[in-house]
Amino acid sequence: MARSFQKHPAHPPPVRRHNEPVILDVTVCAFEKRRILADDRVHDALRHVWRQATHWLTGHYVIMPDHIHLFCAPGVNTPPSIRRWAGYWKRLAGDAEPALKRQFQEDCWDTQMRSQEHYIRKLGYVRDNPVRLGLVEQSQDWPYQGNIHTLPWI
Repeated sequence: MARSFQKHPAHPPPVRRHNEPVILDVTVCAFEKRRILADDRVHDALRHVWRQATHWLTGHYVIMPDHIHLFCAPGVNTPPSIRRWAGYWKRLAGDAEPALKRQFQEDCWDTQMRSQEHYIRKLGYVRDNPVRLGLVEQSQDWPYQGNIHTLPWI
């Protein structure tokens, strides 16, 4: 049987579980995978807009040359869809740093963390991304990463 692939990411609403936080792993790519994101000005602009775009709270993030990984949790009772929120902060980023204007793919990918173990594994995987690509020898040496808000399960 042939396997079908989606042309666009599915964005199921987050599942709320009793006494467990809602945390999503979100990946946003530069348009045509352009290697424009690992830059001090871009880093500063993104940190600034993530502090403003608080319907979802950005936790740990890693900015790679052509894509961004970030973890986020709802900042309000009924947050907008993750796609809408990502579109909002991408527009803010383009306003804050002209080099980012219309430089992101329209959509994003997201995965909800199912458990603390899943979250910890994903955090490690995301943090090691620069090492796997040969950009640094140790993950802590990558300058384009950080944490905006503290998310639970850490």
